[in-house]
Amino acid sequence: MEFCQFLYFFLLENIKIPSLGEDTFFLYIDDMKVITLGDELLRQKAKKIDKIDDGIVDTARQMLEILKRDKGVGVAGPQVGILKRIFVTHVEGDDERVFINPSILETSHTTSKFEEGCLSVPGVYANVIRSESIKVQAWNIKGRPFTLETSGLLARVILHEYDHLEGVLFLDHVPEKKREKLIEKYEKNLNK
Repeated sequence: MEFCQFLYFFLLENIKIPSLGEDTFFLYIDDMKVITLGDELLRQKAKKIDKIDDGIVDTARQMLEILKRDKGVGVAGPQVGILKRIFVTHVEGDDERVFINPSILETSHTTSKFEEGCLSVPGVYANVIRSESIKVQAWNIKGRPFTLETSGLLARVILHEYDHLEGVLFLDHVPEKKREKLIEKYEKNLNK
């Protein structure tokens, strides 16, 4: 973990600002980056956001910029070094979406297999079986709750990003031997 990232998390966990309240969360990172496989933050469970403030709104906007820059369809807080329960999506043909403190309310029994990749595991793709449709509840950047029933690619992306909030990677849904080969391939690509 880079020193700046360490310092940020240390301050976030240990410094309370009484005039702003303990739950105030301000963050602005000039060059927010996606962290990759091997970083321990990807395996940690994200914490609930207690207050949706300007810092959270700015964080969501930066995360949406990452999707554009890195040509992704979703990114979660832990992937950018923020252990907070937030993710954003932008699937072709759909609006940009922000999910704060999401809960998966329902998943269909019908599943499908589809090749997935991840900004945190660049260059690695694998077939993953997931529910075809879901019902999710979350809060938007205006602090309003919403419920969304969706299917297809958006449902898959939401489940993938939700996994990140739980410290789970898409590779965890792949059989062990296949997962080992994919990780070996990833590590080999890093050393090139």
